[in-house]
Amino acid sequence: MTTGFVPPPYPYDRLNDLKARILDRHESLVDLSVGTPFDPPPAVVIDALSSSGTERSYPPSVGTPAFLASAASWMNRRFGVDIAPAQIGATIGSKEMVASVPQFLHLRTPERDTVLYPAISYPSYEMGATLAGLRAVPVRFRNDGTLDIDSIDPDDARRALLLWINSPGNPTGQLDDLEAAARWGREHDVPVFSDECYVEFTWTGNGRSILEHGTDGVVAVHSLSKRSNLAGVRTGFYAGDADLVHYLREVRKHAGMMVPGPAQAAAVAALDDDEHVDVQRARYRARLDLLAEVIGEWSGTPVPLPDGAFYLWIPVDDGWAFAERLADAGGALVSPGEFYGADGTGFVRVAVVQPDEQIELVAQRLRAG
Repeated sequence: MTTGFVPPPYPYDRLNDLKARILDRHESLVDLSVGTPFDPPPAVVIDALSSSGTERSYPPSVGTPAFLASAASWMNRRFGVDIAPAQIGATIGSKEMVASVPQFLHLRTPERDTVLYPAISYPSYEMGATLAGLRAVPVRFRNDGTLDIDSIDPDDARRALLLWINSPGNPTGQLDDLEAAARWGREHDVPVFSDECYVEFTWTGNGRSILEHGTDGVVAVHSLSKRSNLAGVRTGFYAGDADLVHYLREVRKHAGMMVPGPAQAAAVAALDDDEHVDVQRARYRARLDLLAEVIGEWSGTPVPLPDGAFYLWIPVDDGWAFAERLADAGGALVSPGEFYGADGTGFVRVAVVQPDEQIELVAQRLRAG
């Protein structure tokens, strides 16, 4: 009997027993395991979502002219990048983009069968390759925590359909050399896809995009989920190489990948406003500082602050054991590092996404314990 593909357990479903353990010991659970924003989006965004009048008609798959214009304007303000709306396409959030790109590119370049991705990363990079029936080859990190693209085996480079990078990175918060990644891709004729969904939360220097180093052979992927607390609205975009973006825009039309009209209207309002991002950035920074200090004092081990994103990536002896200790003492649910690849086993990830009063509750519990 032939056995086909069996989806592995979804990583976060493995935390269900730990949730029950917390509620046996505490009146409430503080979920710091998933990067789901809990702070409110701006009122102007909610108003746009509810009043666009676009719910009755099919939205353009590539994105409405207003959405594409707002995305282009934001990239110009944020990175000094000038890019035409024709070099931008809408996505239903960024996760579906990550999971579907390998399949679509392989249809175009069937002689290449390998997806390169960070060895410690969100699981969707690897799963996208798996769902396309391709090789998923992890790229290790250097001792300084950055992606070591020079370590890529020449044979893997020849077979590579694309290279994924993620900076600021989830879960580690690292900032990679985007210029070097773009150069490597061009030298090896490998498209580089740069997942930049955490760029607004860059703590070391300014936020950076691979598009600052030209668009040839590179595509940047952005999301409103983190920037504007709109994970439930599922809106993002990709931008870059004119030929790659044109191909993806066309094939995604045939797949019926359309961001709902009201969601695109909300995205326009969000992209046109930077003030709410400044407020959110300050919230996350304060929460990172607080929990790094409190968990460090409680555990007896210094907790490093990230260079970007809103996660603490804490080196520990045993990720599951540390997660259980945090659950027992603080009523906090966090993610063992193994969720993000075998190289993450000796870590836990703490997402500082809950409102301030919930973060403070964890701090109070740990200080009391």
